[in-house]
Amino acid sequence: MTGKERRREILNTIRGTKVPISGTELAKKYNVSRQVIVQDIALLRAENNEIYSTTRGYILQGESQVFSRTFSVSHSDSQMEDELNIIVDFGGNVVNVFVEHEIYGNLSAELNINSRRKVKEFLEKIKNGASTPLKNLTFGKHFHKVEADSEETLNLIEKELREKGYLQEN
Repeated sequence: MTGKERRREILNTIRGTKVPISGTELAKKYNVSRQVIVQDIALLRAENNEIYSTTRGYILQGESQVFSRTFSVSHSDSQMEDELNIIVDFGGNVVNVFVEHEIYGNLSAELNINSRRKVKEFLEKIKNGASTPLKNLTFGKHFHKVEADSEETLNLIEKELREKGYLQEN
């Protein structure tokens, strides 16, 4: 296989996946070194292919898929920082928080928390009296829609939330 043929195949492989594929995986697949893959990716980018590098591998720009899951959780105010940090540390974005109130129905708020800095800013607003957590309306029980780059990431978040005792079964 020539270099040009390999690059065409690499592009087709990346185009055919919905999740990032690592340079190591590509190297094994095409029986070349990872450095050759890095060079091939550079040449493909020079041909105006919008290949995006992530910590998990390569994916075409605009081709990445966002996975989401809603987690039913419950915890105290003092555990809120830990809960949010678990989600962002594993690569999740806390899109929103919502509660199912018996009188008012579903109440929700957009959060878009995807880093420890944003967790800290959110908690500072609550600490400074800007508002109280929605979860306090429902004795701690609330829901978060969480987005991530893969089902695997969401599974890791779910596992950690369960181990900490925050996850509630519906």
